[in-house]
Amino acid sequence: MHNLAQLFDGVPTSIISDSMRRIAGSRTLVPRHASGGVVGTAYTVKVRSGDNLYIHDALRKARPGQILVVDGEGHKERALVGEIMMQVARMRGLAGFIIYGAIRDSAAFKEHNFPCYSCWVTHQGPLKNGPGEHNVPVAIDNCVVSPGDIVVGDADGVVFVPQEKAQEIAASSRKKMQAEANVLAGIADGIYDDAWIDAALKNQLV
Repeated sequence: MHNLAQLFDGVPTSIISDSMRRIAGSRTLVPRHASGGVVGTAYTVKVRSGDNLYIHDALRKARPGQILVVDGEGHKERALVGEIMMQVARMRGLAGFIIYGAIRDSAAFKEHNFPCYSCWVTHQGPLKNGPGEHNVPVAIDNCVVSPGDIVVGDADGVVFVPQEKAQEIAASSRKKMQAEANVLAGIADGIYDDAWIDAALKNQLV
């Protein structure tokens, strides 16, 4: 795993989202694997709706540990990846798929627990005519993802962290994790400081 990506190992997407002002990340990508998450760097692919030729090519070019981040324009009528492509990705050491579009063979993703997030599932297969692009900025559910950006996925969804902000966001996320751990420890001991609610309600009256 890339050193910057390692900074986010074990950090929940909810914490990262909070550290990015709660306006970052996808709202429609759903995990299709059985459990666990994924952390890595993005190998971006742009394809025409319903066409996966350039995803096949990306499977030959992406490096082990990278995550294929595919802008399929949110198309839901044709699946862009399935079991065969998943098995190729596993064989070549890729960390997972982020598909802004549809997949198929969803049971196989669960059986092998290969990290995959998509908007849709459909049985209908793709075209293989192109065109497409690799290693360019892509739009994933209104998020701009550049090659090499950090991708973090878990049961709650997916967030993307720009490379240049990775250290800053990782540090603030770790700090927030510790703060939340302290709150939860207090609750376990029967203590919860909710004075902030009064201040927030007072501001509503101003």
